[in-house]
Amino acid sequence: MLFRSFYSERGLVEFVEYLDKTREKLMEEPIYMEGEKSGIPVEVAMSYNSSFNENVHSYVNNINTHEGGTHLAGFRRALTRTLKNYAEKEGMLSKLKFDISGDDFREGLTAVISVKVQEPQFEGQTKTKLGNNEVMGAVDQAVAEMLNIYLEEHPREARTIVNKVILAATARHAARKAREMVQRKGAFTGTGLPGKLSDCSERDPGKCELFLVEGDSAGGTAKQGRDRNFQAILPLRGKILNVEKAMDHKIFDNEEIRNMFTAMGVSKGTPEDERALNLEKLRYHKIVIMTDADVDGSHITTLILTFFFRHMKELIENGYIYIATPPLYLVKKGKEEEYCWNDEQRLAAVKRMAGEGKESSVNIQRYKGLGEMNAEQLWTTTMRPDTRTLRQVTIESAAEADRIFSMLMGDDVPPRREFIERNAKYAKVDA
Repeated sequence: MLFRSFYSERGLVEFVEYLDKTREKLMEEPIYMEGEKSGIPVEVAMSYNSSFNENVHSYVNNINTHEGGTHLAGFRRALTRTLKNYAEKEGMLSKLKFDISGDDFREGLTAVISVKVQEPQFEGQTKTKLGNNEVMGAVDQAVAEMLNIYLEEHPREARTIVNKVILAATARHAARKAREMVQRKGAFTGTGLPGKLSDCSERDPGKCELFLVEGDSAGGTAKQGRDRNFQAILPLRGKILNVEKAMDHKIFDNEEIRNMFTAMGVSKGTPEDERALNLEKLRYHKIVIMTDADVDGSHITTLILTFFFRHMKELIENGYIYIATPPLYLVKKGKEEEYCWNDEQRLAAVKRMAGEGKESSVNIQRYKGLGEMNAEQLWTTTMRPDTRTLRQVTIESAAEADRIFSMLMGDDVPPRREFIERNAKYAKVDA
């Protein structure tokens, strides 16, 4: 077995630069802090970018604690308190007419936190959440002291960070107004379902499926072909908003996104975190993206996945998001027919059906859209539980997923162009 070793001279700083490679940076160099409190070594690298997302990764004894824990809580507490105190001391918050929350200090933040703990206590579903209470205070004190020194020594960067925080607070205030407006209209509350939603009769979320379907035409076919007992259909009109480039209040103004929130029964905000997804009233434990097998369909799937990753990551983490795989071909000769999902299957089916005869005697139908199938065909190939193939969406590496979404869907063009040029040779495009 061949092993490859990698070594980074700049450690966490280089990691942060890698994570922010496809984003517009607000700081020339990441902030690097290293110290020790109560016998606990603390190492942090952080930077700010122009995005609207928080991207923080935490480690304990080099173990990726993707569920967070006390070390992450200590870092967040120190970050909020220290930056707020600095901003107030400099008089930068005097004109704000609303309070700044902890979330505002983390918008556009990319950070990596690493601590060393002699006897770590892990909790959570996957045992990747640190539970040691003493670590919170140690990280809080260490980060606060080191960050204070940095802000005093780098006034220009400090003002850049605070201005980003003020912008985030202003946007959050506008987004809250937008959400309140939506709630008054019935969305996010479960009091009214979207008019285009064809719901199922089953009420147990564990048995219910929601198909997000591209367009009214395919939606109509899906409605006819589904099992009404447990399958619901929500047609989406065209391409949804690219949330990678949009501020929160613009996202909640988008009709298709509001319809998805309402249909699923989820809402933004929990007692612990106003930005977290509330799953208490989630109505479906299988949410299936079903789009055409063409370039536009792939683009719509990517837009929906971007939305889920940025604003409903909890659905992915719980294993609720799937992608349908409709067939690409129907191969027929006489009464014999076979559905094929790739070119290899198609070639094999044609060869088998032709036998000793000419392959031209075999009829091949290419499905470029779901609307080209009738209801029975769509049910048999794509929606029927015992014959369909669903691909479950998972997150193997949160850091890599964040980088890819930022590169493909963000504003920075050169990294995306480089990616396309590097991978274009692997693309299979219909003539």
